[in-house]
Amino acid sequence: MLGFIGALRNKCYDLGIFGSKEFSLPVISVGNLTLGGTGKTPHIEYLIRLLKNKYFLATLSRGYGRTTSGFIMAGENSTSADIGDEPKQFKKKFPDVEVAVDARRVRGIRKLIEKFPGLNLILLDDAFQHRAVKPGLSVLLTDYTKLYYTDTMVPTGTLREWHQGVRRADIIVVTKTPVLFSPLEKKRITKDVQLRPYQHIYFSYLKYGDFVPLLNDGNSAILNKDFCFSNKYTVVLLTGIANAWHLEYFLKDKVKKLVTVNFSDHHQYSLSEVMRLQETFNSIKEENKIILTTEKDAMRLDKLALLEILKQLPVYYVPIEIAFHDKDEQEFNQQITDYVRANPFNKGVYKE
Repeated sequence: MLGFIGALRNKCYDLGIFGSKEFSLPVISVGNLTLGGTGKTPHIEYLIRLLKNKYFLATLSRGYGRTTSGFIMAGENSTSADIGDEPKQFKKKFPDVEVAVDARRVRGIRKLIEKFPGLNLILLDDAFQHRAVKPGLSVLLTDYTKLYYTDTMVPTGTLREWHQGVRRADIIVVTKTPVLFSPLEKKRITKDVQLRPYQHIYFSYLKYGDFVPLLNDGNSAILNKDFCFSNKYTVVLLTGIANAWHLEYFLKDKVKKLVTVNFSDHHQYSLSEVMRLQETFNSIKEENKIILTTEKDAMRLDKLALLEILKQLPVYYVPIEIAFHDKDEQEFNQQITDYVRANPFNKGVYKE
């Protein structure tokens, strides 16, 4: 039934029965066909790093999991309850970038343009199914371990819409590929995707950084991950994300023992859950032990009541970035920058 409703909705947009709004400034949408876990956040951050020194940009998200509604600009003191964990992460890492949330993306874009007349482009987070906006460039992500064309509709699978939706993408990125990636495998997937003439495909992988202390109080330093691995720490891994499998796989053969504590995506942690986490940690007899979480989870753990307990524990988060294989990085960057630079709205703006 969900697939039928989604297909009917998309058909109405395709036929022009429902209208899609285009904007004069560049709008890049990053999304997927599935319920989550394809790596949208690190790919948005990659685009921010690529473009922020050349253009005045903003990100616009729905703000999933927030307790507020309507259009809200992220500020220095915004919480995950105010704006959602991902927008909070964007604002914390890139304070000079304007970050906004609004479930109604057309309204959100209009408000951003009204508030910042000098804005050069907008990055739409998780907006592939938001057909009310027609982006100038649409980036579709698909997880290498569960490629969209091997998946099925919910509830038996994780697809939000049928495979045919891929036709709306200008760029397809196969994410979370192995660091050592066979050219033959790359060629096989490219063939299976069956690119349209206007589409390009790229392949990315995850890079895990050193472990950053949850509390930036000056008492804890960044923990070198290779040091932890060589000394075989016991790690309690706390996650509330759509797909923790990749991080677990990355850690499992590098640590002495891995204890996983998993919650659903965008989970808002309670005091009792953090107290149970403390009990789990204290029950471990090994001397070398830490609690590790994701960067997105760290945004939701940043609550005064929770921090009173967490400050007593060695809690770290692991930053994640993405990188592209071989010449994909140069070609992807070029396609993105060419699109933004060629837009008449940005004539004369580009800086070398």
